[in-house]
Amino acid sequence: MRRIAVLVLGVMVVSICALAQSPDAAVETALLAAPASLRDGATVIKWKPDFTYDTLRKGTNRLVCYDRTGFPEQQPFSIECTSVANLDRVAQNLKFEAVGDKIKTQAMLDAAEKDGTRVKPEYGSVWYHMLGPDREHGHIHVTIAVPGATSQSLGLPDNNKAGTVWIMNAGTSTAHLMTPGA
Repeated sequence: MRRIAVLVLGVMVVSICALAQSPDAAVETALLAAPASLRDGATVIKWKPDFTYDTLRKGTNRLVCYDRTGFPEQQPFSIECTSVANLDRVAQNLKFEAVGDKIKTQAMLDAAEKDGTRVKPEYGSVWYHMLGPDREHGHIHVTIAVPGATSQSLGLPDNNKAGTVWIMNAGTSTAHLMTPGA
């Protein structure tokens, strides 16, 4: 009987240790989209259902990373990193996307843009995304926030026909530079 108790206790200890390592795995996953040069100093957060977050690891630079896998309207594997200054915008995006219907989400985004309640991203901040059907087949996508920018203000096209960097959603708070091949 004593051997069984020791075996059960041993299994429980191993299980508890495995659970204790889960935050490390969550941090490592969230950092997959971060550039190697910024990874060690990045903050890692975990979003909560009320669109607030818990800090899993406090960083030393301005990059913050989080896992969006399983969130409404996201790909099956979805990691994102951006400036800590963009967290209010991310929270607003998550709130709108929580309806789980792309058409309704877009209507909410458009209404917020029109009435001036759309949270603006930090101008020039970079958004690093790693997304795809799963971790092994995820790809990196990089955009740069330029809220309010237009073709006239930046001298860049507002479409991808030239195959160069271009402005998507020009003239809105969502305007961003699309970077071909990234």
